[in-house]
Amino acid sequence: MKRILVVGGGLIGIRHIQAVKQHPGCHLVGLADPDMSIRVDATRFASMDDIQDDVDGVIIATPTHLHAAHGMAAAARGWHMLIEKPVAGTVAEAQALARALEQAQVRSLVGHHRRYHQVLQHLKAKIAEGVIGRVINVSLLWAMRKPDAYFEQNWRTSGGSPVMINLVHDIDVLRFVIGEISEIAALRGASLRGTDRIESGAVALAFENGATGTISFADTAPSPWGFEAGIGENPNIGTTHQDMMWITGTRGAISFPSLTLWQGKDWGTPSERVEFDKPAQSCVPLDAQLDHFLDVMDGVAPLIDVADAARTLAVATRIEEALAKQSAGLPVRA
Repeated sequence: MKRILVVGGGLIGIRHIQAVKQHPGCHLVGLADPDMSIRVDATRFASMDDIQDDVDGVIIATPTHLHAAHGMAAAARGWHMLIEKPVAGTVAEAQALARALEQAQVRSLVGHHRRYHQVLQHLKAKIAEGVIGRVINVSLLWAMRKPDAYFEQNWRTSGGSPVMINLVHDIDVLRFVIGEISEIAALRGASLRGTDRIESGAVALAFENGATGTISFADTAPSPWGFEAGIGENPNIGTTHQDMMWITGTRGAISFPSLTLWQGKDWGTPSERVEFDKPAQSCVPLDAQLDHFLDVMDGVAPLIDVADAARTLAVATRIEEALAKQSAGLPVRA
């Protein structure tokens, strides 16, 4: 039995508590959160400093800007950790945490839970096998209209943008499936809600393996296209089962999440659709992530650790900085 502490009693923290309590291989030590009014069926602590019990692993589900400090404190106590995403508030903090974990010989996992969708793992494996040949380019689309209430009296109205809230997950998907991102260029769309917050834009990407790609995103446009809508993973976002990512290669192309595969030779002959098995999701990704965390504590290589997640954060940060330098009106055109 692994003794697990959850730090942070927000929505995702509560989901982690439920997952830990239901897992036959876990014992929930309790919830650490300074808000003692949070009511959960678990032992309550105001902070990690109050923990006297033995702990094998900690799940850190606090606000992003606290991740590094809480990770450092847990590492000092020898606790292996699962940290929610984004891994830290800044790239420098994430890198410092990675060094601290290495020095303390503490293992880590970061909650980029999309990597636990079996359909995404299947896509990654088939591309690696060469089902579409060498990858040439990828196009990804995320467009949703967030309700106005989402921004009322909320930290997102001032400091947040869909880049760090939403796009960071798509960036991690691209890194996971296609490879490391080496260069970015970005154009910012108009801000329509009366603030200077980033709301939409377009990003061009270059990958180390020679592939290129684009991301188009908006939180002001209702559409059926986006990872959450296509997969149906988020109860707050309507499910459409529509594709939102298209990948081309030297032997064909494939779209996601339908895993529709096309293969061909040249433009003189139309590409043909090829039957392609799509795996069923046997386990909720959050539960699969917890299973993996227990294995990571026992020495299994993590699907994504702090050092790896820092690279996803670095790409998202570069995109955010490039967009922030541009006018909140119409994008600048050369």
